[in-house]
Amino acid sequence: MESEALLQEIAGYCRRVGMAESTFGRLAVNDGKLVSRLRFGGRVRGKTVERVREFMTRRDEDPAARRNRTRLIADPAPAPVPVSPQGATPVMSSSDVVDPQAPADKNFRFFDNRQKYLLFVNTCSEKWVVADRVALELANIHPHPPGLRIFDAGVGDGTVLTRVMRSMHQRFPTVPFYLVGKEISLEDVRLTLEKMPDRFFEHPASVLVLTNMYYSEAPWLTPNSVTAATSLVWHEQSLLGNTAHEFEQQITELQGFLAQNWRAKVSKVSGNPIYEKPVVLVLYREDYKFLLDGLRPRRGAARADYDLVIASQPYRARASVEFKAQKVVAPLARALAPGGRLIGIHSHGQDPGLEIIQKVWPGENPFSTDRHKLLRATKAELGSAGRHLNFNAYSDARSLFRYAMHTLPSEVAETIGTSTLFAAWNAAIYVAQIEDQRLGDVINGSEYLDATKEVLQKHGGLWFWDESYVISRKRDSA
Repeated sequence: MESEALLQEIAGYCRRVGMAESTFGRLAVNDGKLVSRLRFGGRVRGKTVERVREFMTRRDEDPAARRNRTRLIADPAPAPVPVSPQGATPVMSSSDVVDPQAPADKNFRFFDNRQKYLLFVNTCSEKWVVADRVALELANIHPHPPGLRIFDAGVGDGTVLTRVMRSMHQRFPTVPFYLVGKEISLEDVRLTLEKMPDRFFEHPASVLVLTNMYYSEAPWLTPNSVTAATSLVWHEQSLLGNTAHEFEQQITELQGFLAQNWRAKVSKVSGNPIYEKPVVLVLYREDYKFLLDGLRPRRGAARADYDLVIASQPYRARASVEFKAQKVVAPLARALAPGGRLIGIHSHGQDPGLEIIQKVWPGENPFSTDRHKLLRATKAELGSAGRHLNFNAYSDARSLFRYAMHTLPSEVAETIGTSTLFAAWNAAIYVAQIEDQRLGDVINGSEYLDATKEVLQKHGGLWFWDESYVISRKRDSA
């Protein structure tokens, strides 16, 4: 608690006086990494706390420092903040974490412009192909009573989860399902819920849980801090009736609850998007409540122990490998049950999509962390807790898979339509996670469309590589 309070004081002071946090650390205690270590849960000694607070007090009382601060406040440098269209609340993708140790010019939270996101989802087959790859893991799953437990570490618009649920029903038609999905974006939660009435009809023995918590909290449905736990909103909705239409009506009525509670804000400490308050939404059919009693989570007593964890694009490509391992993959691996499997999927590059990007920004390569590096970092992060886990990178032939932008042969001809070029460009910059600030420098000309056209004609279309890896818990680790 002392570290957290100190971090808040430092962050507030740096914003007030216009000082970089690394500079603060060097001037205060001769340690430029002080603030970054605090953000990762590092502890500080009492003497360090005293030195830090003494420095802030001394600087506040220094006349020269006050004059500099007054000049900064009078003529502040505006900090660019990415927002969604029409000034609405920023829409966050499933990869809702930022590497705080990244350089300042790279420490950018990738906000999904809704048009950009939806255009990619509807013009490319990634969601379909990812769902097919995830479904292959069901052959290795051996559920135990009271049911099959699945965690989706970033539901997005629900396409992947919905398709996986269909595959689950095909393989396990009589096994009860317990599905937990993490998603911070209100818009994506709405899109996911729109797809669920048919799932409750086809597989009535299902418990669906949606939450906006962090990766270290969501599998257990338990906030890490006491403050967050006291503000937890736990809403349980039993669906009446036995038709998809009835379920849809009741799910639609949840829109008011979602609008009121599923909110995000910007952290005063890190500047990253976080939930205003943690929310857990539990849905199941009332006529199956008795059967599902052993699967329904209880507030304060939920458990993880998942048979399958889906981690599709759960982190920003440019984040450091240590950050991905510590903040995302390691917590998810800890949530596996004996015999459980975590399938991770992220962009691989070395495809026509990256070729477009490199024609516009030579040398650009956001995909610097491959599965081998990530698994090594995760194993190191887990330490002794990883001795019961298998880390499977597999060969390229098994790990890599391809998805494409939907185009007709006639669309990729000598004269490619503008709409096709824009869709291809959008897909390329979306996958490469190019920030809006950088896009502004190139879209005023026509070079980016020329580059897109050249690559499409060269390859007869546009396609991308994803790579996958699996972390499995040994069956005898119980």
